Amino acid sequence: MVAQAKAVTVSLQELKDDSLGILVVKDVPPEFAQLRHLALSYASYLGNLPSDELEKLENAASKYLTGWSLGKETLKNGQVDTFKGSYYANCAFYTDPSLECAAPTAEFSPETFPEYLSPNNWPDASLPGFKPAVTTLCRLIIDTAVLVAKACDRYAEQSIGGYKPGYLEHVVKTSTTTKARLLHYYPQSGVEEPQGSEDDWCATHLDHGCLTGLTSAMFIDEAANPPTIADQPSAGTGASLPPLPELAASPDPEAGLYIKSRSGETYQVKIPRDCIAFQTGEALERITQGKFKAVPHFVKGVGKGKGGHVARNTLAVFTQPNLGEDVDIEQGLTFGEFARGVVAKNTVS
Repeated sequence: MVAQAKAVTVSLQELKDDSLGILVVKDVPPEFAQLRHLALSYASYLGNLPSDELEKLENAASKYLTGWSLGKETLKNGQVDTFKGSYYANCAFYTDPSLECAAPTAEFSPETFPEYLSPNNWPDASLPGFKPAVTTLCRLIIDTAVLVAKACDRYAEQSIGGYKPGYLEHVVKTSTTTKARLLHYYPQSGVEEPQGSEDDWCATHLDHGCLTGLTSAMFIDEAANPPTIADQPSAGTGASLPPLPELAASPDPEAGLYIKSRSGETYQVKIPRDCIAFQTGEALERITQGKFKAVPHFVKGVGKGKGGHVARNTLAVFTQPNLGEDVDIEQGLTFGEFARGVVAKNTVS
Protein backbone atom coordinates (compact mmCIF):
# COMPACT_ATOMS: atom_id res chain seq x y z
CA MET A 1 0.00 0.00 0.00
CA VAL A 2 1.36 3.43 -0.94
CA ALA A 3 2.27 5.62 2.03
CA GLN A 4 0.19 8.76 2.39
CA ALA A 5 0.88 12.07 4.11
CA LYS A 6 -1.64 14.60 5.36
CA ALA A 7 -1.08 17.91 3.60
CA VAL A 8 -1.55 21.23 5.33
CA THR A 9 -4.73 22.82 3.98
CA VAL A 10 -5.96 26.37 3.78
CA SER A 11 -9.14 27.70 2.24
CA LEU A 12 -9.06 29.71 -0.98
CA GLN A 13 -11.11 32.41 0.71
CA GLU A 14 -8.45 32.80 3.40
CA LEU A 15 -5.85 33.32 0.71
CA LYS A 16 -8.04 35.90 -1.01
CA ASP A 17 -8.66 37.79 2.22
CA ASP A 18 -6.08 40.13 3.69
CA SER A 19 -3.18 38.24 5.21
CA LEU A 20 -2.76 39.23 8.84
CA GLY A 21 0.91 38.27 9.08
CA ILE A 22 0.34 36.14 12.16
CA LEU A 23 -0.26 32.43 12.67
CA VAL A 24 -0.97 30.28 15.71
CA VAL A 25 0.72 26.92 16.18
CA LYS A 26 -1.18 24.31 18.19
CA ASP A 27 -0.23 20.81 19.35
CA VAL A 28 3.04 22.13 20.74
CA PRO A 29 5.05 19.88 23.12
CA PRO A 30 3.03 19.10 26.27
CA GLU A 31 5.61 20.68 28.57
CA PHE A 32 4.94 24.08 26.99
CA ALA A 33 1.96 24.85 29.25
CA GLN A 34 3.97 24.34 32.44
CA LEU A 35 7.00 26.21 31.08
CA ARG A 36 4.83 29.15 30.04
CA HIS A 37 3.12 29.28 33.44
CA LEU A 38 6.42 29.28 35.33
CA ALA A 39 8.31 31.74 33.11
CA LEU A 40 5.44 34.25 33.02
CA SER A 41 5.06 33.98 36.79
CA TYR A 42 8.68 35.08 37.04
CA ALA A 43 7.75 38.29 35.23
CA SER A 44 5.69 39.27 38.29
CA TYR A 45 8.39 38.17 40.72
CA LEU A 46 10.94 40.18 38.74
CA GLY A 47 8.79 43.29 38.38
CA ASN A 48 8.24 43.40 42.14
CA LEU A 49 11.88 43.12 43.22
CA PRO A 50 13.19 46.08 45.24
CA SER A 51 14.32 48.96 43.07
CA ASP A 52 17.96 48.56 44.08
CA GLU A 53 17.90 44.93 42.89
CA LEU A 54 16.32 45.95 39.57
CA GLU A 55 18.92 48.67 39.05
CA LYS A 56 21.64 45.99 39.22
CA LEU A 57 20.02 44.36 36.19
CA GLU A 58 20.04 47.51 34.03
CA ASN A 59 22.50 48.09 31.20
CA ALA A 60 22.40 51.68 30.01
CA ALA A 61 25.25 51.13 27.53
CA SER A 62 23.10 48.62 25.62
CA LYS A 63 20.29 51.21 25.53
CA TYR A 64 18.50 48.83 27.90
CA LEU A 65 18.26 46.13 25.22
CA THR A 66 19.95 43.72 27.61
CA GLY A 67 18.64 43.20 31.13
CA TRP A 68 15.95 45.18 32.94
CA SER A 69 14.19 48.27 31.61
CA LEU A 70 11.49 50.39 33.24
CA GLY A 71 10.74 54.02 32.50
CA LYS A 72 13.44 54.17 29.82
CA GLU A 73 11.08 54.28 26.84
CA THR A 74 8.45 56.82 25.85
CA LEU A 75 4.95 56.21 24.63
CA LYS A 76 3.62 57.77 21.44
CA ASN A 77 2.46 60.89 23.30
CA GLY A 78 5.94 61.45 24.76
CA GLN A 79 4.95 60.21 28.20
CA VAL A 80 7.60 58.08 29.93
CA ASP A 81 6.44 54.46 29.91
CA THR A 82 6.13 53.27 33.51
CA PHE A 83 3.25 50.93 32.75
CA LYS A 84 5.44 47.97 31.78
CA GLY A 85 8.83 46.62 32.68
CA SER A 86 10.96 44.51 30.31
CA TYR A 87 13.73 42.00 30.74
CA TYR A 88 15.73 41.44 27.55
CA ALA A 89 17.78 38.27 27.18
CA ASN A 90 20.14 37.30 24.39
CA CYS A 91 19.29 33.80 23.14
CA ALA A 92 22.76 32.88 21.89
CA PHE A 93 22.51 29.97 24.36
CA TYR A 94 20.26 28.26 21.79
CA THR A 95 23.28 27.52 19.58
CA ASP A 96 25.91 27.35 22.33
CA PRO A 97 25.04 27.12 26.07
CA SER A 98 28.28 28.91 26.94
CA LEU A 99 27.31 32.08 25.04
CA GLU A 100 25.62 35.03 26.76
CA CYS A 101 25.50 37.21 23.64
CA ALA A 102 26.48 37.14 19.98
CA ALA A 103 30.15 36.84 19.11
CA PRO A 104 31.81 40.07 17.92
CA THR A 105 32.80 40.46 14.28
CA ALA A 106 35.26 42.64 12.43
CA GLU A 107 32.52 45.21 11.93
CA PHE A 108 30.64 44.89 15.21
CA SER A 109 32.25 44.93 18.65
CA PRO A 110 30.92 45.31 22.21
CA GLU A 111 32.15 48.91 22.12
CA THR A 112 30.48 49.85 18.83
CA PHE A 113 27.30 47.78 19.13
CA PRO A 114 26.59 47.03 22.82
CA GLU A 115 22.87 46.69 22.06
CA TYR A 116 23.58 43.20 20.69
CA LEU A 117 27.00 42.41 22.12
CA SER A 118 26.43 42.97 25.85
CA PRO A 119 26.30 39.71 27.84
CA ASN A 120 23.17 38.71 29.71
CA ASN A 121 22.78 39.88 33.29
CA TRP A 122 20.68 37.20 34.96
CA PRO A 123 19.00 37.84 38.33
CA ASP A 124 20.21 34.50 39.67
CA ALA A 125 20.93 35.50 43.26
CA SER A 126 17.85 37.68 43.72
CA LEU A 127 15.49 35.40 41.78
CA PRO A 128 16.33 31.70 42.07
CA GLY A 129 15.23 29.59 39.11
CA PHE A 130 14.67 32.56 36.79
CA LYS A 131 17.33 31.72 34.21
CA PRO A 132 16.37 28.06 33.60
CA ALA A 133 12.67 28.96 33.47
CA VAL A 134 13.20 31.60 30.79
CA THR A 135 15.85 29.82 28.73
CA THR A 136 13.96 26.53 28.61
CA LEU A 137 10.80 28.23 27.34
CA CYS A 138 12.81 30.24 24.80
CA ARG A 139 14.43 27.08 23.45
CA LEU A 140 11.04 25.46 22.90
CA ILE A 141 9.72 28.56 21.12
CA ILE A 142 12.80 28.75 18.87
CA ASP A 143 12.51 25.01 18.11
CA THR A 144 8.98 25.72 16.91
CA ALA A 145 10.13 28.79 14.97
CA VAL A 146 12.55 26.56 13.05
CA LEU A 147 9.61 24.49 11.81
CA VAL A 148 7.66 27.61 10.84
CA ALA A 149 10.74 28.88 9.01
CA LYS A 150 10.96 25.66 7.00
CA ALA A 151 7.38 26.18 5.83
CA CYS A 152 8.17 29.78 4.86
CA ASP A 153 11.24 28.58 2.94
CA ARG A 154 9.17 26.18 0.86
CA TYR A 155 6.94 29.04 -0.25
CA ALA A 156 9.85 31.43 -0.83
CA GLU A 157 11.81 28.91 -2.90
CA GLN A 158 8.85 28.59 -5.26
CA SER A 159 7.99 32.29 -5.43
CA ILE A 160 11.27 34.22 -5.31
CA GLY A 161 13.89 34.01 -8.01
CA GLY A 162 17.34 33.34 -6.64
CA TYR A 163 16.11 32.62 -3.11
CA LYS A 164 18.69 30.54 -1.26
CA PRO A 165 17.09 27.20 -0.33
CA GLY A 166 16.55 26.78 3.40
CA TYR A 167 17.76 30.30 4.17
CA LEU A 168 15.18 31.26 6.80
CA GLU A 169 15.52 27.92 8.57
CA HIS A 170 19.29 28.48 8.61
CA VAL A 171 18.81 31.96 10.05
CA VAL A 172 16.52 30.84 12.88
CA LYS A 173 18.48 27.68 13.72
CA THR A 174 21.98 29.21 13.78
CA SER A 175 21.38 32.75 15.04
CA THR A 176 23.20 34.08 18.09
CA THR A 177 21.39 37.44 17.92
CA THR A 178 17.87 36.20 18.69
CA LYS A 179 16.47 38.14 21.66
CA ALA A 180 13.72 37.42 24.16
CA ARG A 181 11.66 40.06 25.94
CA LEU A 182 9.84 39.09 29.13
CA LEU A 183 7.18 41.72 29.76
CA HIS A 184 5.42 42.71 32.98
CA TYR A 185 2.53 45.17 32.67
CA TYR A 186 1.98 46.55 36.14
CA PRO A 187 -1.49 46.67 37.74
CA GLN A 188 -3.07 50.01 36.89
CA SER A 189 -5.15 50.54 40.01
CA GLY A 190 -4.26 53.69 41.89
CA VAL A 191 -2.04 55.20 39.17
CA GLU A 192 -2.66 57.57 36.32
CA GLU A 193 -3.74 55.33 33.47
CA PRO A 194 -2.75 55.87 29.84
CA GLN A 195 -5.50 57.59 27.91
CA GLY A 196 -6.29 58.97 24.53
CA SER A 197 -5.45 56.36 21.91
CA GLU A 198 -5.97 52.72 21.07
CA ASP A 199 -2.27 51.86 21.33
CA ASP A 200 -1.71 53.40 24.75
CA TRP A 201 0.35 50.57 26.26
CA CYS A 202 2.63 49.96 23.28
CA ALA A 203 2.50 52.14 20.20
CA THR A 204 1.96 50.70 16.73
CA HIS A 205 5.25 49.34 15.40
CA LEU A 206 6.99 46.64 13.36
CA ASP A 207 9.35 44.07 14.79
CA HIS A 208 12.67 44.26 12.98
CA GLY A 209 13.53 40.55 13.11
CA CYS A 210 12.24 37.60 11.07
CA LEU A 211 9.68 35.66 13.10
CA THR A 212 8.48 36.76 16.53
CA GLY A 213 7.27 33.95 18.77
CA LEU A 214 4.59 35.00 21.26
CA THR A 215 2.99 33.33 24.25
CA SER A 216 -0.54 34.16 25.31
CA ALA A 217 -0.70 36.74 28.09
CA MET A 218 -0.97 35.66 31.71
CA PHE A 219 -3.13 37.69 34.10
CA ILE A 220 -2.32 37.61 37.83
CA ASP A 221 -4.15 39.25 40.72
CA GLU A 222 -1.11 40.49 42.61
CA ALA A 223 -3.19 41.67 45.55
CA ALA A 224 -4.57 38.20 46.19
CA ASN A 225 -1.25 36.53 45.29
CA PRO A 226 1.63 38.88 46.16
CA PRO A 227 4.71 37.98 44.09
CA THR A 228 7.16 38.58 46.93
CA ILE A 229 10.22 36.36 47.26
CA ALA A 230 10.38 36.28 51.04
CA ASP A 231 6.93 34.69 51.27
CA GLN A 232 7.96 31.69 49.14
CA PRO A 233 9.18 28.53 50.90
CA SER A 234 11.79 27.83 48.19
CA ALA A 235 13.43 31.25 48.49
CA GLY A 236 17.09 30.88 49.37
CA THR A 237 17.24 27.21 48.40
CA GLY A 238 18.17 27.74 44.75
CA ALA A 239 15.02 25.94 43.63
CA SER A 240 12.43 27.45 41.30
CA LEU A 241 9.85 29.72 42.84
CA PRO A 242 6.28 28.39 42.63
CA PRO A 243 4.09 29.46 39.69
CA LEU A 244 1.50 32.09 40.60
CA PRO A 245 -2.24 31.45 40.19
CA GLU A 246 -3.47 32.58 36.77
CA LEU A 247 -6.79 34.31 36.19
CA ALA A 248 -9.13 32.77 33.64
CA ALA A 249 -9.20 35.93 31.51
CA SER A 250 -8.23 39.57 31.25
CA PRO A 251 -10.11 42.04 33.48
CA ASP A 252 -10.77 44.03 30.31
CA PRO A 253 -11.68 41.92 27.24
CA GLU A 254 -10.72 44.79 24.92
CA ALA A 255 -7.18 45.12 26.26
CA GLY A 256 -4.30 43.23 24.69
CA LEU A 257 -2.59 42.63 21.35
CA TYR A 258 -3.94 44.12 18.11
CA ILE A 259 -2.61 43.86 14.56
CA LYS A 260 -3.35 45.73 11.37
CA SER A 261 -3.98 44.02 8.04
CA ARG A 262 -2.53 45.13 4.71
CA SER A 263 -5.71 47.09 4.05
CA GLY A 264 -5.43 48.92 7.38
CA GLU A 265 -8.14 47.02 9.24
CA THR A 266 -7.49 46.48 12.95
CA TYR A 267 -7.99 43.09 14.59
CA GLN A 268 -7.60 41.93 18.15
CA VAL A 269 -5.53 38.74 18.48
CA LYS A 270 -6.36 36.15 21.12
CA ILE A 271 -3.66 33.50 21.55
CA PRO A 272 -4.80 30.27 23.24
CA ARG A 273 -2.76 29.33 26.31
CA ASP A 274 -1.59 26.06 24.81
CA CYS A 275 -0.40 27.62 21.53
CA ILE A 276 2.48 29.74 20.25
CA ALA A 277 1.81 32.60 17.86
CA PHE A 278 4.29 33.85 15.26
CA GLN A 279 4.21 37.18 13.48
CA THR A 280 6.40 38.49 10.69
CA GLY A 281 9.04 41.20 10.99
CA GLU A 282 10.93 43.63 8.76
CA ALA A 283 13.99 41.44 8.23
CA LEU A 284 11.78 38.66 6.84
CA GLU A 285 10.07 41.15 4.54
CA ARG A 286 13.44 42.19 3.13
CA ILE A 287 14.79 38.63 2.88
CA THR A 288 11.70 37.54 0.92
CA GLN A 289 11.63 40.67 -1.26
CA GLY A 290 8.27 41.68 0.16
CA LYS A 291 6.50 38.33 -0.28
CA PHE A 292 6.05 38.22 3.49
CA LYS A 293 5.01 41.57 4.97
CA ALA A 294 5.98 42.77 8.43
CA VAL A 295 2.85 43.07 10.54
CA PRO A 296 2.05 46.36 12.33
CA HIS A 297 0.85 45.70 15.87
CA PHE A 298 0.20 47.43 19.17
CA VAL A 299 -1.00 46.75 22.71
CA LYS A 300 -4.13 48.38 24.08
CA GLY A 301 -4.19 49.04 27.81
CA VAL A 302 -6.98 48.28 30.23
CA GLY A 303 -9.87 50.70 30.38
CA LYS A 304 -10.14 53.13 33.28
CA GLY A 305 -11.32 51.38 36.42
CA LYS A 306 -10.99 47.87 34.95
CA GLY A 307 -7.42 47.04 35.88
CA GLY A 308 -7.73 46.41 39.59
CA HIS A 309 -4.59 44.80 40.97
CA VAL A 310 -4.18 42.57 37.94
CA ALA A 311 -0.84 42.35 36.13
CA ARG A 312 -0.32 41.19 32.55
CA ASN A 313 2.75 39.11 31.69
CA THR A 314 3.93 37.77 28.36
CA LEU A 315 7.04 36.66 26.46
CA ALA A 316 8.17 37.58 22.96
CA VAL A 317 11.10 35.86 21.22
CA PHE A 318 12.52 37.77 18.27
CA THR A 319 14.32 35.38 15.91
CA GLN A 320 16.86 37.41 13.99
CA PRO A 321 19.75 36.77 11.57
CA ASN A 322 23.36 36.81 12.72
CA LEU A 323 24.93 40.25 12.44
CA GLY A 324 26.77 39.40 9.22
CA GLU A 325 23.86 37.65 7.49
CA ASP A 326 22.32 39.33 4.44
CA VAL A 327 18.81 40.73 4.74
CA ASP A 328 18.79 42.76 1.52
CA ILE A 329 21.04 41.34 -1.19
CA GLU A 330 20.23 44.10 -3.69
CA GLN A 331 21.36 46.79 -1.25
CA GLY A 332 24.16 44.68 0.22
CA LEU A 333 22.65 45.18 3.69
CA THR A 334 23.52 42.87 6.57
CA PHE A 335 21.28 42.39 9.59
CA GLY A 336 23.80 44.14 11.81
CA GLU A 337 23.72 47.24 9.63
CA PHE A 338 19.93 47.09 9.43
CA ALA A 339 19.53 46.61 13.20
CA ARG A 340 21.93 49.43 13.96
CA GLY A 341 19.77 51.77 11.89
CA VAL A 342 16.60 50.63 13.63
CA VAL A 343 18.13 51.08 17.08
CA ALA A 344 19.38 54.57 16.19
CA LYS A 345 15.94 55.54 14.89
CA ASN A 346 14.18 54.29 18.02
CA THR A 347 16.61 55.74 20.54
CA VAL A 348 15.29 58.73 22.43
CA SER A 349 17.93 61.44 22.72
